[in-house]
Amino acid sequence: MRKSNHVSETPASHWLRQQAIPFDEFPYDYVDHGGAHEAARQLGLPLHQLAKTLIMEDERARPLIVLMHGDCEVSTKNLARQIGVKKVTPCSPQTAQRHSGYQVGGTSPFATRKHMPVWVEASLLDFDQIYLNGGRRGYLIRVASAVLTTALGARTVQVALP
Repeated sequence: MRKSNHVSETPASHWLRQQAIPFDEFPYDYVDHGGAHEAARQLGLPLHQLAKTLIMEDERARPLIVLMHGDCEVSTKNLARQIGVKKVTPCSPQTAQRHSGYQVGGTSPFATRKHMPVWVEASLLDFDQIYLNGGRRGYLIRVASAVLTTALGARTVQVALP
């Protein structure tokens, strides 16, 4: 049985509405370990236009957010070099949830528990609109890519690995 299209509020969608930032909602059936590939497949979206929200930390355990194309990985070595730290590593799921307030697989860059710097793969901004997690597993939103820099203060990096 397919889920209804009704989506309850998340901290991310609530924050976007408070900021008067327009967005569209795209619920889908969450599949464990399906990730961006499964969301793109179910919704018929281009995987390269879907942004993964990754919680990472530097060598001093300071958390940060990286927004990356759904079909790419992050070069942590290049990321560290570009943001001026010695080392960047992905957080464990428990640490990521503690920093973001979101369950892994449902992490949104909007309305995170802790304020974290946001880094966005520069080529994501080539799209007028992007899809990213809306704060719950099985829930994507579409926003203007400019929102990442204007509302989140995201800074660009070039760290994508195909």
